[in-house]
Amino acid sequence: MDIYLPIANLSVNALVIVLLGAGVGLLSGMFGVGGGFLTTPLLIFYGIPPTVAAASAATQVTGASVSGALAHYRRGGVDLRMGAVLVVGGIFGAIAGSTIFKLLQAGGQIDTVIAVLYVVLLGSIGSLMAKEAWTSVRAARRGVALPPSKRRHHPLVAALPMRWRFYASGLYISPLAPLLLGFATGILTVLLGVGGGFIMVPAMLYLLGMATRVVVGTSLFQILFVTAVTTMVHALTTHAVDIVLAALLLLGSVVGAQVGARLAQKFRPDYLRLLLAIIVLLVAIRMAVGLGFRPDEIFSVQQQ
Repeated sequence: MDIYLPIANLSVNALVIVLLGAGVGLLSGMFGVGGGFLTTPLLIFYGIPPTVAAASAATQVTGASVSGALAHYRRGGVDLRMGAVLVVGGIFGAIAGSTIFKLLQAGGQIDTVIAVLYVVLLGSIGSLMAKEAWTSVRAARRGVALPPSKRRHHPLVAALPMRWRFYASGLYISPLAPLLLGFATGILTVLLGVGGGFIMVPAMLYLLGMATRVVVGTSLFQILFVTAVTTMVHALTTHAVDIVLAALLLLGSVVGAQVGARLAQKFRPDYLRLLLAIIVLLVAIRMAVGLGFRPDEIFSVQQQ
């Protein structure tokens, strides 16, 4: 069944979009990630313009984050003070990101910048995830226990002034660190349509040194508010949010996430992380290859 997307200005198969959302939701449920970092590239592969794909994916991530954030909050897995600082940074980052988005869009470079950023981020993060997961899998096969990693914040974070106590996270650090982290994530949310969880979670663990039990919940809390602000920013400034596309994606992701959560219980975490790393690297390679291909028909569209 074909359906017309008014903002993307093209017709798509509604079932394909729903299945794409379900696939991303399946990965979200299995691996505990927002899935936005895969939604945008997959939409681009399907033929959706990168600007519309990024803006609409942020809308879909907002809806998908609600249930996860509430579930973690009920279990006491959200550091509200840390989350509030991250949200403030993310809101300012989203505003700054919208300015960058408009400048790149006016210069005709936004599509290329989105693709390059995805290749760099997915390639680097996927490589780190693959290395860590493969080390864990190999150690498990040999029956060797890996030494437990110590939880500590980065020396640069420790050097920042004006420390606050974040009791739920077990930290005594400057709020400038999570504020800057939220700001950077807000910019990426606008440019790439991602929730930022695949960057936020490792940064919380290895830069801020947060307690593991509150990392995912606090990340989802931040993602919920920042992607909501990003959606409004896109709707008011870039006008790139296609609500029909976002609704179809959300419909599929809600169902896929439930199935993925059940499947995750049947696999070992090390193998799940390794599988996710492989998927991330494959997407990065596909986007890198796409950057090097010359299209059969070269044309440009100029806005009046």
